[in-house]
Amino acid sequence: MIQKLTCKGSPKEIGKQHGEQGKQQVLYSLKTYEELFHGYQFIDWKQARERALLHVDAIEKYDAELIEEMEGVAEGAGVDFEDILALNARSEIALGSYGGRGFSDGCTAIATFPPVSRDIIIGQNWDWKGQQQKSLLLMEIEQKSKPAVTIVTEGGIIGKIGFNSEGLGLCFNALLTDKKSNDVPIHLGLRAVLNSHTLPEAISKLKDGQIAATASFVIGKADKDGSGMAVNAEVSPFGIDLVGGTDGSFVHTNHIKSELLKENLTDMNEFIYDGSMMRYNRAKQLINIAKHEQENITEETYKEWLKDEFNAPEAINHFSNENTPEHRRMETVFSIIMNLSKRKTYLCIGKPSEGEYTEIE
Repeated sequence: MIQKLTCKGSPKEIGKQHGEQGKQQVLYSLKTYEELFHGYQFIDWKQARERALLHVDAIEKYDAELIEEMEGVAEGAGVDFEDILALNARSEIALGSYGGRGFSDGCTAIATFPPVSRDIIIGQNWDWKGQQQKSLLLMEIEQKSKPAVTIVTEGGIIGKIGFNSEGLGLCFNALLTDKKSNDVPIHLGLRAVLNSHTLPEAISKLKDGQIAATASFVIGKADKDGSGMAVNAEVSPFGIDLVGGTDGSFVHTNHIKSELLKENLTDMNEFIYDGSMMRYNRAKQLINIAKHEQENITEETYKEWLKDEFNAPEAINHFSNENTPEHRRMETVFSIIMNLSKRKTYLCIGKPSEGEYTEIE
């Protein structure tokens, strides 16, 4: 089960409703990330808040309404603004080797569109610490002069994976590198993309080094007639690169694919070969099998792909490997499939092999 929130009004009002209705999940996120920041970057919560504050100037220039919404979350949940800011900058604080220990990899994202599939479909398994399932929220956000947004997120974080009323959908994979900046945190970039009416508008929110850390953004867009496409933007403090997808499909896991980005960044994922690349190659294989058999790729196809257990425990359907160091233990927390052409989305909380997908109404 996942708690569903409907938030509407001004950015401050939306944030306050998030904080009030999702207070339990916000507090759980704060507890989780206080432990994670200490365990992986060897810093306490006060230091995490100080690091998050370095991003405020960039966020205000980028979109001051994001600040207002985070202020509202803090007010609604009865915590400090700096606490909520630290949650939204959690990737910049935790991911990569910035003086601590890098996180393990996780997450497999897939996109298909014509000529590979009739519809524009994107989906992913979101792999992270299993306990964060308790922090999940399904948020429907109605906002002025912007598309209505639906996201699956962690309590207190105002941007993540989801779709909007303009037929735009978004998946996200973390990338571990040796560099970041004090620009806009990844999760706020995710929200900015979902606030966009068009694909060019979404890309404009990511280019020119506006984003503080490195990540993969899988963005699909379908017009009202169902036509469209998907792009895979690897974003970084040094700019973006669009990778793959020219033949109607692509996959992204947790290693940098762009040679352009590698000119400025070192991929710090210590499990590229036995984790990320194995999931990448397996997902590509599943797509190729479907193409060879001339299968009509639908949401049902994605359900089978995302529950795939080849190479378990570190499969597309990711299990926690208790025989590895603690920082290696990731698992699928939720799975999401978005048919943007048909405006239908399916969500499974937990591992797809153990749960059921339900349509988000």
